[in-house]
Amino acid sequence: MKQRGRHRRRRRGRALRAVLAGAGLALTATATLISASQATVTDDPGALRPLTSAAELSVLRLTEQPVPAPALNRLAAAMGRPVDAGAVLDNADHTLRDAGDCTAEEKKALPVEPAATRAYCWDAADAATRQWRPESVATAGDLDGTGRWGTHRLILSGWTHRGADTGGTGLARVAFVDADDPYHLTYTWALLAVPVDGGRDYRGLASHVSGMVWYQDKLLVTTSGSESDALYVYDLRRIERATVTADAVGRVPGGWSAHGYRWVLPAVASYRPAAGSCERTGRGGARATPADAAPPCPTGLSLDRTSAPDSLVASETTPSGSGRHTRLWRYLFSADPGRSGLLAAGPGGTVAAEEAYETKADGVRGVLAHRTAPAGGTDWYLGRTAGRRGGHGTLWRQDARGAQATECGTSGDTHRCWGDGAGSLSYWPASGEVWSVSGRMLFALPLSSVERALR
Repeated sequence: MKQRGRHRRRRRGRALRAVLAGAGLALTATATLISASQATVTDDPGALRPLTSAAELSVLRLTEQPVPAPALNRLAAAMGRPVDAGAVLDNADHTLRDAGDCTAEEKKALPVEPAATRAYCWDAADAATRQWRPESVATAGDLDGTGRWGTHRLILSGWTHRGADTGGTGLARVAFVDADDPYHLTYTWALLAVPVDGGRDYRGLASHVSGMVWYQDKLLVTTSGSESDALYVYDLRRIERATVTADAVGRVPGGWSAHGYRWVLPAVASYRPAAGSCERTGRGGARATPADAAPPCPTGLSLDRTSAPDSLVASETTPSGSGRHTRLWRYLFSADPGRSGLLAAGPGGTVAAEEAYETKADGVRGVLAHRTAPAGGTDWYLGRTAGRRGGHGTLWRQDARGAQATECGTSGDTHRCWGDGAGSLSYWPASGEVWSVSGRMLFALPLSSVERALR
């Protein structure tokens, strides 16, 4: 029986690789045909410029704002004893479809080169909705060296609700994906919330979650819209169960509601720009220097375990075609066991950027920093949107010496090979894979294949 099971898994693995290879060949041909009408290599962002002046670094400082413990305890007392991420996975009630079961339209969002080696699309109802959009991903590879939460391999994906009639931002939710069986991924939803009224109630997080990082027992997510904080922090050991199934969010007659979802995560802390509100949208034109700009709102996040200590990597987004430069920077995580998953903070809860750079690239949505050798420098990988031209985005690797992009096709423009949507990037050290989201696809590919495509 075990031997037959292994044969079935091998056949399914070969079938998946054939499907993805076929999709990659088709997309490569398409990219070659249309590349003449797209941008050329003149969008090379060149080398990173280090930001070292006090003025340039000061606008990156954050102030930590913990949710008071009495408020969290009051909410837990009213809603019931919190559970952890493992309990949420035990109630997974949706199934991700393998690439072979995804539509051709869904698979158009996948990278052309390097091709995905794992790819999944959401169940039919979640794939069809246009009110919710997947924007970010974090994996248990961020958690620790084992890449597991208890016995589970776990992937998180952040989705943003577009306001029903306004096109604005409504709510934010997270898919908890059980990835124990790579051929059968299941998931369930949890709503992101913020305690209010001293823990007597909560509201939904009205924000894009374009970036997220899972470190130790904490989930850090980006904010936007009406939220005044740069990052919110959630504790994956403090997940509450909703008791009423309704569209409302918070306390309702008869109990607690989470927009129809079974689970809700109340925030335990946030980080606010120390210099005031951060700059969320471009004003047009080129920025003179970062020192002249407002504090940037992080839109891309990832974890760098090759730094010492581990660090949170962040990027801002400037509009494609604006000519504005983009800042990349990092914060160190705290080494204090009593502050697991939180950033290293000084007096008054101030968090300073450890290092920062400026790139000429615009339209950056995903960022990843990784040092391949102990004595080598750090490579910064930037996923950029296709911009007004549509089609596929680009994936660049930059350092202080220059930039390279993944390439495909044979015509004058060979750089538009990355996903159609350029979602966030998450590196899983144990497998050497980079996970991302593009369109309605969740996918992974080896970092080594990115390096080959760059060369």
